[in-house]
Amino acid sequence: MTPAQISTAFSTIFIKEMKRFLRIWIQTLFPPVITTTLYFVIFGNLIGKAVGDMSGFKYSEFIAPGLIMMAVINNSYANVVSSFFGAKFHGNIQEMIISPLPSTVVLLGFVSGGVARGLLVGLLVTAVSLFFTHLHIYNLWIVIGVVFLTSLLLALAGFINAFYAKNFDGMNIVPIFILGPLTYLGGVFYSISMLPEFWQKVSQLNPILYMVNGFRYGFLGVADTPVSTTFGMLVIMNCVLFLFAVYLLKKGKGILD
Repeated sequence: MTPAQISTAFSTIFIKEMKRFLRIWIQTLFPPVITTTLYFVIFGNLIGKAVGDMSGFKYSEFIAPGLIMMAVINNSYANVVSSFFGAKFHGNIQEMIISPLPSTVVLLGFVSGGVARGLLVGLLVTAVSLFFTHLHIYNLWIVIGVVFLTSLLLALAGFINAFYAKNFDGMNIVPIFILGPLTYLGGVFYSISMLPEFWQKVSQLNPILYMVNGFRYGFLGVADTPVSTTFGMLVIMNCVLFLFAVYLLKKGKGILD
Protein backbone atom coordinates (compact mmCIF):
# COMPACT_ATOMS: atom_id res chain seq x y z
CA MET A 1 0.00 0.00 0.00
CA THR A 2 1.13 3.54 -0.69
CA PRO A 3 1.67 6.03 2.15
CA ALA A 4 -1.44 7.93 1.03
CA GLN A 5 -3.56 4.77 1.21
CA ILE A 6 -2.17 3.91 4.65
CA SER A 7 -2.89 7.44 5.88
CA THR A 8 -6.45 7.24 4.54
CA ALA A 9 -6.99 3.84 6.19
CA PHE A 10 -5.71 5.06 9.56
CA SER A 11 -7.78 8.25 9.50
CA THR A 12 -10.87 6.23 8.54
CA ILE A 13 -10.50 3.89 11.53
CA PHE A 14 -9.67 6.77 13.85
CA ILE A 15 -12.63 8.90 12.75
CA LYS A 16 -14.91 5.87 13.11
CA GLU A 17 -13.67 5.38 16.67
CA MET A 18 -14.15 9.05 17.48
CA LYS A 19 -17.70 9.12 16.10
CA ARG A 20 -18.48 5.93 18.01
CA PHE A 21 -17.92 7.37 21.49
CA LEU A 22 -19.03 10.92 20.65
CA ARG A 23 -22.34 9.66 19.29
CA ILE A 24 -23.16 8.08 22.65
CA TRP A 25 -21.53 10.81 24.77
CA ILE A 26 -24.14 10.44 27.49
CA GLN A 27 -22.76 6.93 28.11
CA THR A 28 -19.07 7.57 27.45
CA LEU A 29 -18.30 11.17 28.54
CA PHE A 30 -21.01 12.11 31.01
CA PRO A 31 -20.66 9.32 33.65
CA PRO A 32 -16.98 10.08 34.51
CA VAL A 33 -17.92 13.72 35.13
CA ILE A 34 -20.72 12.69 37.52
CA THR A 35 -18.50 10.13 39.27
CA THR A 36 -15.70 12.66 39.78
CA THR A 37 -18.17 15.21 41.15
CA LEU A 38 -19.33 12.67 43.72
CA TYR A 39 -15.74 11.82 44.67
CA PHE A 40 -15.01 15.50 45.31
CA VAL A 41 -18.19 16.02 47.29
CA ILE A 42 -17.73 12.92 49.46
CA PHE A 43 -13.96 12.59 49.74
CA GLY A 44 -12.72 16.07 48.92
CA ASN A 45 -15.16 18.08 51.01
CA LEU A 46 -16.71 15.82 53.65
CA ILE A 47 -13.94 13.34 54.45
CA GLY A 48 -11.23 15.80 53.45
CA LYS A 49 -12.10 18.09 56.35
CA ALA A 50 -11.37 15.26 58.79
CA VAL A 51 -8.21 14.15 56.98
CA GLY A 52 -6.66 17.60 56.81
CA ASP A 53 -3.56 18.35 54.74
CA MET A 54 -1.62 15.64 52.92
CA SER A 55 1.94 16.08 51.65
CA GLY A 56 1.60 19.80 52.37
CA PHE A 57 -1.57 20.32 50.31
CA LYS A 58 -5.28 20.39 50.99
CA TYR A 59 -6.79 16.94 50.63
CA SER A 60 -8.92 18.02 47.66
CA GLU A 61 -5.79 19.32 45.90
CA PHE A 62 -3.94 16.10 46.68
CA ILE A 63 -6.58 13.74 45.26
CA ALA A 64 -7.43 15.84 42.17
CA PRO A 65 -4.59 14.51 39.96
CA GLY A 66 -5.40 10.95 41.03
CA LEU A 67 -9.08 11.34 40.16
CA ILE A 68 -8.19 12.76 36.74
CA MET A 69 -5.78 9.90 36.09
CA MET A 70 -8.33 7.32 37.25
CA ALA A 71 -10.83 8.65 34.70
CA VAL A 72 -8.20 8.56 31.94
CA ILE A 73 -7.20 4.99 32.81
CA ASN A 74 -10.76 3.64 32.88
CA ASN A 75 -11.92 5.34 29.70
CA SER A 76 -8.83 4.64 27.59
CA TYR A 77 -9.18 0.98 28.45
CA ALA A 78 -12.95 0.76 28.13
CA ASN A 79 -13.10 2.39 24.69
CA VAL A 80 -10.73 -0.04 22.98
CA VAL A 81 -11.87 -3.22 24.71
CA SER A 82 -15.51 -2.58 23.82
CA SER A 83 -14.81 -1.34 20.28
CA PHE A 84 -12.47 -4.14 19.20
CA PHE A 85 -14.59 -6.84 20.85
CA GLY A 86 -17.60 -5.41 19.06
CA ALA A 87 -15.71 -5.62 15.76
CA LYS A 88 -14.92 -9.28 16.53
CA PHE A 89 -18.48 -10.03 17.59
CA HIS A 90 -20.00 -8.56 14.43
CA GLY A 91 -17.32 -10.03 12.15
CA ASN A 92 -15.99 -6.67 10.93
CA ILE A 93 -12.39 -7.12 11.98
CA GLN A 94 -11.78 -10.11 9.68
CA GLU A 95 -12.03 -7.89 6.64
CA MET A 96 -9.30 -5.61 8.01
CA ILE A 97 -6.98 -8.49 8.89
CA ILE A 98 -7.17 -10.24 5.51
CA SER A 99 -6.76 -6.95 3.62
CA PRO A 100 -3.33 -5.56 2.59
CA LEU A 101 -3.64 -3.07 5.45
CA PRO A 102 -0.61 -3.34 7.81
CA SER A 103 -1.42 -4.70 11.26
CA THR A 104 0.21 -1.66 12.87
CA VAL A 105 -2.26 0.65 11.14
CA VAL A 106 -5.25 -1.37 12.36
CA LEU A 107 -3.85 -1.36 15.89
CA LEU A 108 -3.02 2.35 15.88
CA GLY A 109 -6.48 3.20 14.56
CA PHE A 110 -8.25 1.47 17.44
CA VAL A 111 -5.75 2.56 20.07
CA SER A 112 -5.82 6.20 18.94
CA GLY A 113 -9.57 6.22 19.47
CA GLY A 114 -9.04 5.00 23.04
CA VAL A 115 -6.38 7.62 23.68
CA ALA A 116 -8.65 10.34 22.29
CA ARG A 117 -11.49 9.33 24.58
CA GLY A 118 -9.18 9.02 27.59
CA LEU A 119 -7.66 12.45 27.08
CA LEU A 120 -11.02 14.09 26.35
CA VAL A 121 -12.49 12.64 29.54
CA GLY A 122 -9.37 13.78 31.37
CA LEU A 123 -9.96 17.35 30.18
CA LEU A 124 -13.61 17.23 31.23
CA VAL A 125 -12.75 15.87 34.66
CA THR A 126 -10.04 18.53 35.03
CA ALA A 127 -12.63 21.21 34.28
CA VAL A 128 -14.92 19.73 36.93
CA SER A 129 -12.06 19.66 39.44
CA LEU A 130 -11.69 23.42 39.15
CA PHE A 131 -15.10 23.84 40.78
CA PHE A 132 -13.86 22.06 43.91
CA THR A 133 -10.17 22.88 44.24
CA HIS A 134 -7.26 24.86 42.86
CA LEU A 135 -5.05 22.92 40.47
CA HIS A 136 -1.34 23.74 40.56
CA ILE A 137 0.84 23.05 37.53
CA TYR A 138 4.37 22.30 38.66
CA ASN A 139 5.60 20.93 35.31
CA LEU A 140 3.26 20.93 32.31
CA TRP A 141 5.46 18.63 30.21
CA ILE A 142 5.46 15.94 32.87
CA VAL A 143 1.66 16.21 33.08
CA ILE A 144 1.30 15.81 29.30
CA GLY A 145 3.90 13.06 29.02
CA VAL A 146 2.54 10.91 31.84
CA VAL A 147 -1.13 11.22 30.85
CA PHE A 148 -0.42 10.44 27.18
CA LEU A 149 1.78 7.41 27.89
CA THR A 150 -0.68 6.12 30.47
CA SER A 151 -3.64 6.51 28.12
CA LEU A 152 -1.71 4.75 25.36
CA LEU A 153 -0.73 1.89 27.67
CA LEU A 154 -4.29 1.27 28.87
CA ALA A 155 -5.62 1.47 25.32
CA LEU A 156 -3.14 -1.24 24.28
CA ALA A 157 -4.12 -3.34 27.28
CA GLY A 158 -7.78 -2.99 26.34
CA PHE A 159 -6.99 -4.13 22.81
CA ILE A 160 -5.21 -7.26 24.07
CA ASN A 161 -8.06 -8.05 26.48
CA ALA A 162 -10.59 -7.73 23.66
CA PHE A 163 -8.48 -9.98 21.43
CA TYR A 164 -8.59 -12.83 23.94
CA ALA A 165 -12.15 -12.28 25.19
CA LYS A 166 -14.55 -14.97 24.00
CA ASN A 167 -17.70 -13.30 25.32
CA PHE A 168 -18.90 -10.19 27.17
CA ASP A 169 -17.97 -11.73 30.52
CA GLY A 170 -14.38 -12.20 29.34
CA MET A 171 -14.31 -8.56 28.32
CA ASN A 172 -15.23 -7.45 31.86
CA ILE A 173 -12.98 -9.73 33.94
CA VAL A 174 -9.87 -7.53 33.74
CA PRO A 175 -11.60 -4.19 34.54
CA ILE A 176 -13.50 -5.65 37.49
CA PHE A 177 -10.97 -7.98 39.09
CA ILE A 178 -7.62 -6.43 38.10
CA LEU A 179 -7.79 -2.86 36.86
CA GLY A 180 -10.35 -1.66 39.42
CA PRO A 181 -8.53 -2.90 42.55
CA LEU A 182 -5.13 -1.78 41.26
CA THR A 183 -6.51 1.70 40.58
CA TYR A 184 -8.07 2.15 44.02
CA LEU A 185 -4.87 0.82 45.63
CA GLY A 186 -2.71 3.02 43.40
CA GLY A 187 -2.47 6.03 45.70
CA VAL A 188 -5.39 7.97 44.28
CA PHE A 189 -6.81 8.80 47.71
CA TYR A 190 -3.75 8.49 49.92
CA SER A 191 0.03 8.63 50.12
CA ILE A 192 1.73 5.27 50.60
CA SER A 193 3.94 6.96 53.22
CA MET A 194 0.92 6.49 55.52
CA LEU A 195 1.23 2.69 55.21
CA PRO A 196 3.47 0.36 57.22
CA GLU A 197 6.82 -0.35 55.57
CA PHE A 198 5.78 -3.83 54.41
CA TRP A 199 2.67 -2.53 52.63
CA GLN A 200 4.65 0.32 51.11
CA LYS A 201 6.87 -2.27 49.42
CA VAL A 202 3.83 -4.26 48.29
CA SER A 203 2.28 -1.08 46.86
CA GLN A 204 5.40 -0.44 44.81
CA LEU A 205 4.55 -3.56 42.78
CA ASN A 206 1.43 -1.80 41.52
CA PRO A 207 2.17 -0.09 38.16
CA ILE A 208 -0.77 2.29 38.54
CA LEU A 209 0.90 3.73 41.65
CA TYR A 210 3.67 5.10 39.40
CA MET A 211 1.19 6.51 36.88
CA VAL A 212 -0.80 8.34 39.56
CA ASN A 213 2.27 9.64 41.36
CA GLY A 214 4.02 10.72 38.18
CA PHE A 215 0.91 12.65 37.18
CA ARG A 216 0.59 14.12 40.69
CA TYR A 217 4.21 15.26 40.55
CA GLY A 218 3.46 17.18 37.37
CA PHE A 219 0.73 19.10 39.21
CA LEU A 220 2.03 19.41 42.77
CA GLY A 221 5.75 18.66 42.61
CA VAL A 222 5.41 15.86 45.18
CA ALA A 223 5.27 12.10 44.65
CA ASP A 224 5.84 8.82 46.47
CA THR A 225 7.81 7.38 43.54
CA PRO A 226 10.57 8.79 41.27
CA VAL A 227 9.26 10.42 38.09
CA SER A 228 12.13 8.85 36.11
CA THR A 229 10.87 5.42 37.16
CA THR A 230 7.37 6.34 35.98
CA PHE A 231 8.55 7.34 32.52
CA GLY A 232 10.89 4.36 32.22
CA MET A 233 8.16 1.92 33.20
CA LEU A 234 5.59 3.50 30.87
CA VAL A 235 7.93 3.50 27.85
CA ILE A 236 8.98 -0.12 28.37
CA MET A 237 5.45 -1.39 28.99
CA ASN A 238 4.08 0.50 25.97
CA CYS A 239 6.73 -1.02 23.72
CA VAL A 240 6.10 -4.54 25.02
CA LEU A 241 2.31 -4.33 24.71
CA PHE A 242 2.50 -2.70 21.28
CA LEU A 243 4.76 -5.42 19.88
CA PHE A 244 2.62 -8.14 21.45
CA ALA A 245 -0.59 -6.63 20.05
CA VAL A 246 0.93 -6.43 16.56
CA TYR A 247 2.01 -10.07 16.88
CA LEU A 248 -1.53 -11.11 17.82
CA LEU A 249 -2.99 -9.27 14.84
CA LYS A 250 -0.52 -10.77 12.40
CA LYS A 251 -1.10 -14.24 13.80
CA GLY A 252 -4.86 -13.77 13.75
CA LYS A 253 -5.46 -16.75 16.03
CA GLY A 254 -8.90 -16.62 17.60
CA ILE A 255 -10.22 -14.29 14.89
CA LEU A 256 -9.56 -16.03 11.61
CA ASP A 257 -9.97 -19.58 13.00
